[in-house]
Amino acid sequence: MKDPFFIPPIPALADWVRPFAQKYNMAVLPQHVHEVLAAALLYTFIHLVVSPWISKKYAPQHYPTDKGKRASWDSHVVSIFQSTLICIVALWIMFTDNERAAMDWQGRIWGYTGSSGLVQSLAAGYFVWDFAITITHLDVFGVGLLAHAVSALSVYSLGYRPFLNYYATVFILYELSTPFLNIHWFCDKLGLTGTKLQLYNGIILLFTFFTARLIWGVGQSAMVWYDIYRALFTSPETEYMSVTPANEQLPGTEDVMRYAKEAGPLPLWMAAIYLASNIVLNTLNVFWFSKMIKAVRKRFEPGAKDFNKEDKLQEKVQVPTGGATANDIAGKLGELRKRRPTLQDLDIEIEGDLADVQ
Repeated sequence: MKDPFFIPPIPALADWVRPFAQKYNMAVLPQHVHEVLAAALLYTFIHLVVSPWISKKYAPQHYPTDKGKRASWDSHVVSIFQSTLICIVALWIMFTDNERAAMDWQGRIWGYTGSSGLVQSLAAGYFVWDFAITITHLDVFGVGLLAHAVSALSVYSLGYRPFLNYYATVFILYELSTPFLNIHWFCDKLGLTGTKLQLYNGIILLFTFFTARLIWGVGQSAMVWYDIYRALFTSPETEYMSVTPANEQLPGTEDVMRYAKEAGPLPLWMAAIYLASNIVLNTLNVFWFSKMIKAVRKRFEPGAKDFNKEDKLQEKVQVPTGGATANDIAGKLGELRKRRPTLQDLDIEIEGDLADVQ
């Protein structure tokens, strides 16, 4: 199946990236580089224009004035949009791409369809944006998220060889839980901690995270491990997998193995990088899930509605007129802290997640 939203590559852009693509064996990158940049620009537009406009209009009292906190808020808006969009596209492709559905294990390793290339490009564009926003606000997001953006972009770039193009739509479904994770985050910021909205959203969050990452993800990981193991010792049988349209009755049919004509067994370094990322991710998913259960549960303990008031702590301190001693101020802070719930803000920043290193 060809790219369902196919826009012809921009010749100058394709020519510009082609030497890089040839040097690093990214055969299909020139066909998709314009989609990567378009996606990155779309996410940037949402971050810089759409999110501030919506937030100021509908949540002006909650939209942060601090530059760093505002960047974090806007990034959550982008995350909701991106995860919703890419999951819809991926699910649609999984149900409509007949060439992809017909792939055997060789096709899953070396095969390529334009529709899966689109999913890869939407994800790569997100990580280009993620890298840019993280390095711009490194003091807010930290080195850890910067490393995440770089590693995820690097691993997704392997798909342009093409490599595991089939699995692009498979593992991107980890993002099914991300919109609900962001809604959970916004409930805290909008003063909706402990409400029915957060309760119902929390149930859906735990369900989607468990099913998409721990059941679906682990099962598909086992499949990709087995496919990679076989590819270490076998060259692709391109003649067997190739599909060429015989007549006009087969429009849109494409040769899914056309980029694997000269491929040999899978390089060990490539298998090692991918499998290491996959194992780390699955381990983190188990850890994150346990943290999520605790975080959601704590929102509904007594006093949880005052959960996110730490940022306003200083605003509530009324300094006595006529001058105040250090003891006066310390006493005020102590009284306020006693009234705060003993909850820690477990903002589990999974957003693009290391899931997307898939």
